[in-house]
Amino acid sequence: MPNPRLTGLGSGLFCGMVMFLLGALCAVLFGASLTAYGVLFLPVCVLTALWVRRGDLMTAPVVVPIAFAVGLLPVAEGDGGTGGRLMGLLTALATQAGWLYGGTLIAGLIVIVRRIRLVHRRRTAGARPPM
Repeated sequence: MPNPRLTGLGSGLFCGMVMFLLGALCAVLFGASLTAYGVLFLPVCVLTALWVRRGDLMTAPVVVPIAFAVGLLPVAEGDGGTGGRLMGLLTALATQAGWLYGGTLIAGLIVIVRRIRLVHRRRTAGARPPM
């Protein structure tokens, strides 16, 4: 199992690119199914939260919703033109808020657990008497 450590910027680029590619894939294979897009969003949230390095843990819950919006660009339906495209994006964001909140919550919980473990390790390492 790969165990990369992404910086804050790297996790944002990873999450954004993967979600854009998954959005394009959903548009081609599933006929712009927003439910399929939302289901595919959850594992990306988990991977982003697990692969971000310790110093940048708090960036994962921030970049995940941004990546969700970026990935909706190829999936969101619009009537042409910038205004129609923007309305399609806003409608998709409003109707798929459950997936967005769920993925952000998952990423946040993973980051909090990782942070608690990191703090606990530092405390136990500092509490040991020197030999």
